[in-house]
Amino acid sequence: MAKGIGPLLRAVRQQWQLSLREVEERSLRFAQEQGNSAYQVSASWLDRLEREEHELTVNKMVVLAGIYNLPPEQLLRAMYPVDDRPLLLRQLSSPNATILLTEGPLLEQARYLLPDKLCPGQPPDETMLLSPENGSLPTPYSRGIIGKRDLALDPMIPAGSIVLIDTQKRAISSRRDWRNEFQRPIYFLMTGEGYVCGWCELDKASEWLTLIPHPLSPVSSRRWRYRKEIESIGRVAVAAIRLTE
Repeated sequence: MAKGIGPLLRAVRQQWQLSLREVEERSLRFAQEQGNSAYQVSASWLDRLEREEHELTVNKMVVLAGIYNLPPEQLLRAMYPVDDRPLLLRQLSSPNATILLTEGPLLEQARYLLPDKLCPGQPPDETMLLSPENGSLPTPYSRGIIGKRDLALDPMIPAGSIVLIDTQKRAISSRRDWRNEFQRPIYFLMTGEGYVCGWCELDKASEWLTLIPHPLSPVSSRRWRYRKEIESIGRVAVAAIRLTE
């Protein structure tokens, strides 16, 4: 764990004027609402975490972010600092006919999807969430950018692609009613090491999540303990793919 996450959590808790016991009580309610005891944070555990005598797991990161009203990626960046490059993205309505956009509401919508100024330079190494800038997204959407090391859906969604994430659709679907790879649900996920984006499958007990690579991807499938080592941020609704550097 990166140095500094413990003092940061203590400072935020003190800013909220919460005692260790009050955080424990709120985490218990959160765990009961989610039906998962792994979200419970004990006062003694939090005290050791703030003194950097404990590792911050994915589950504990999610519940503390919820209690302190912080985006989970802020805590993740404190643990694993990255270069955060904000971009704009928003879902675009489709006209019946293909047209060249020169004015009107469709052009304004398109500028959210493909802003006049794209992210300069090379894509980041790691997949990451983007902070809102020069405008806001309608709730419950977030943006992400695919990193150069995240090759799960390459070449369909290559590094540098921008994704729009519906954070209300976090549940991993077990249905297989999609007819092609573009209809298959894509998820944006958070692990203890960072973010990944791709197709997912759960085992019958929903204990293990497997990240399924594209058939042409150079990487193999990977597996984590679901909701202990990996959490779903949401389902990808739109992907803006960079075709040229």
